Amino acid sequence: MNHIEFGSFGEKLAREYLEQKDYTILEQNWRFGRLEVDLIALFGSYLIIIEVKTRSSSDFGSPDEAVGHRKIDFLAEAAAAYQEAQDLDLETRFDIISIVMKGNSAEIIHIEEAFHP
Repeated sequence: MNHIEFGSFGEKLAREYLEQKDYTILEQNWRFGRLEVDLIALFGSYLIIIEVKTRSSSDFGSPDEAVGHRKIDFLAEAAAAYQEAQDLDLETRFDIISIVMKGNSAEIIHIEEAFHP
């Protein structure tokens, strides 16, 4: 499995996880400029912008540690653009789903309100 397939597999796991928690997935891989937002969902009265990070191990730190300031700035800008494009006026929350594969199973950690841009 190459890097892109591995990331797509992680996004699929994250989507299934969120749907089991009654999140409504609005978008997967929503393009904004030349970058993309992994998942956009509704939960309660919140628009949730979700960054999914998948790793084969945590030897070099947890996957969520890979979300830096540039990515946070991009996600904040993308969230505003999405709300404008969809004519929404919802409070926005930024989550990270960190996935570490362990053999045939996955450890999924959902970090709600992971950052505030």
